[in-house]
Parts: sequence; C-alpha cells; structure tokens
Amino acid sequence: MSAPHTSSSPLQDDFSPALAPALARRWVMLLALIAGFSLSQAFRTVTAIIATGLQGEFGLSPQALGLFAGAFAFAFGGMQMFMGIGIDLYGVRRTVLAASPLTIVGALLSALAPDYGAVLLGQVLIGLGCAPAFLVCTVFVARYFEPRKFAFVSGLAMGLGGLGMLFTGTPLAWLVAQWSWRAGFLVLAGLALLAWLLIAWLVHEPEGAGGHGAPPGESVIAAVRSYGALFLLPHTLGILLLALVTYAGFLTLRGLWLGPVLIERHHFSLVASGNVALLVSLISLAGPALFGRADPGPQRRRGWIIGLTLLVGSIFAAMALTQHSWVDVGGALLVGFLSGYIVLQYADVRSAYPPALTGRAMAVFTMAMFLGVALAQWLTGVAAAVAQDHGVEPYRAVFGLLAALLLAGAVAFWRLPAPAGTRA
Repeated sequence: MSAPHTSSSPLQDDFSPALAPALARRWVMLLALIAGFSLSQAFRTVTAIIATGLQGEFGLSPQALGLFAGAFAFAFGGMQMFMGIGIDLYGVRRTVLAASPLTIVGALLSALAPDYGAVLLGQVLIGLGCAPAFLVCTVFVARYFEPRKFAFVSGLAMGLGGLGMLFTGTPLAWLVAQWSWRAGFLVLAGLALLAWLLIAWLVHEPEGAGGHGAPPGESVIAAVRSYGALFLLPHTLGILLLALVTYAGFLTLRGLWLGPVLIERHHFSLVASGNVALLVSLISLAGPALFGRADPGPQRRRGWIIGLTLLVGSIFAAMALTQHSWVDVGGALLVGFLSGYIVLQYADVRSAYPPALTGRAMAVFTMAMFLGVALAQWLTGVAAAVAQDHGVEPYRAVFGLLAALLLAGAVAFWRLPAPAGTRA
C-alpha cells in the first residue's frame, strides 16, 4: 500500500482547469469510500444505545456486554494486515467490495439472533466486513493526494466518516424505544447495502495511478513476510503501544459505556442518553479536520500527541473521581472533540516510515488501534463486574482504568525510541 508520488503524476493535486475533472472524480470516489466508513462508525458505536435492551433480553453481565462490544473491534483489528495485503495486491475497490457483504450478513444475523451466541457471531461478521472501511480511505488519500495535504484530507475523511455515529445517537435511541434493538440492526443492514452499491457504482481506481502498492508478482505469503521489516524498526513499538489506547479511550466511552452511565448513574431516559450521544458525535466530526489543519509538522507533532493523550486521560480521571452529571456529559463532549487528534498519529505513522512501508505501517497501526479497542472494552467490562461484586460503583472502575491505560500509553510513546529527526 505504499504510495508512489512522482512530480509528473496527474493524480497529484493540481487545480489547473485541465486537471479539474480528474480532481473532481478523485473526490467523488473518496466520498463514496467515506460512506462505507461512515457505516462502520455506526456499527462500532451501536452498543451504547442497545446495551440496556441486550442486557434485558439476554440477561448479560457487564463483562458479557464488554465482550459483545469488543467482538467487533477484535475482528476489525485482527483483519487489518490482511486488508492491507488485499489492497496492495488487488486494489481498493475489489478489497472493499469483497469484504463488505459480511457486514450485511452480520447485521441481519444480529437482528434475527435467538440468543447471545448468535448476536456475538453477528458482531464478528460485521467487524470482518467493516475491516477495510477506514484503511481504504487513508490509502486512497495517500496514493492520490499530495503528501503535504495528507493530514488535512485524511482528517476531513475521518470527520465526515463520523456522520455514521449520528445515527447511533438520537435516531437509534428513538428507533429502539419505538420498536426494539433488533430494528436498529435491520436499518443498518439496509444502509450497509446502499453503501456497497454506491462504492460499486462510483469507485474505479484511475489508470496510471502507479498500480497497487505491492511489487509486480508479489505473492500473499511474501506480502505477509514483508510486515516483518516494520517490527525490526526500533520506533515501531512506541507507536503501537500508544495506538492501543488512544482510540480505545474514545470508542470505549462513545461505543459502549456512554448510554449505560447516563441511564444508570444519572437516570437519563434512553432518548435523553441518545441526545447526548448525538452531541458527542456531532462535536467529534469537527476534531479531525481541525487537528489535521493545525498539524505542527514532524518536529513538534509527537509532543502534541503526548500532551493531548494526557489531557484525555485526565478527563477520564475526573469522570472516575466524581459522579456529577455535568462532569460526565461535559467530559464526554470534550473527549469527543479531542478524539480528532488521532489524525496526528496517522500523520506521524506516515512520516515515520519510508514510502515502501507507509501503507503497511498504516495497516499495522490501524490493527493496533482496534485490537486496543477490543481489549479496552473487554477489560472495562471485567473491571465493572469486579467493582460491582465488591460494592464499588462500576463506572469508577471503567473510567479509572481508561485513565490509567492512556497514561501508560503516553509514557511508552515518550520513553521508547522515536523516528530519526523527530522529538517528543
């Protein structure tokens, strides 16, 4: 998935009239890919609204609920390296069109699930189907947009993709309140089908774009082995350890615990909790583009990343130590906005590796992010269950654990080796 950039490439940003049609086509294709990414955002945050319904119907413990939410992220994250290979060998279009039908199947299975095992399998299938959703966007931007615009355009893509989370706010809460959590999965299955059709219709990678990221004739086995070069570089470990916790903090809150904490700790109604989730999602839309625009460059970027990670951790600490509704609602809104700084991490990854490894580095980074989400959602479920068993308010344990994980990730990123020419 490396991104060949040559000065003569017609795919570079050039706003001359002669190249305007090519530029427009490039943006149309990116927007179609973002539609698929938007649906993956909806699926990964659905649990926050349907949690109480699932618990009521299947009698789920907090630990089982955490496992349910984490199943999507585990399947999504575990497939990133293979999605990276697929994009390199077969291209963006074929990879996303081959994987996405699993999302539709998983959503339909979830809507019709007779028991917890079936709905858990549905989550796994949805995660597998959504696996290429954001990666194809970042690779498309890396290949077909100017390098200097990567942070901004990928941040814009991340922000627009967040529109999917708007559905899992008030609209989904109303839908669940009127019918059931199963109706939510049925609607999402229909929307996923529409996104697949849109990509099939509009996305056609330009000829002369430099081909795929893989060398001619590279096999799948050779592509897998090539990932080893990433792990031999000393700065990879710090990047991956931080990746495990940053997006995990936001998504564990927005995608799992936001609804339950508002309903159980502060006695919000389901629709009221959906309204808060909607506001968090709306605010999160602005963050990536703003942070992408404010990117200070490789010399100062890592310091920004550390400082923002610690800031988010301190917000979770405040939510753990207090039980005021204004702290939890305000904290969720701040975390939603600050989550946009993850685009700086993608920019850091892009600058940390040579062009031949950039795409696969992004795949590994995305894998670490979502495996971290799965781990955090499962661990917070365990922490909530243990706290409950010992008479401790469970959300103190949830938010305290998230704060500790973010602190550990920031320290690892700071203390472990950094790429040459950068500083934390």
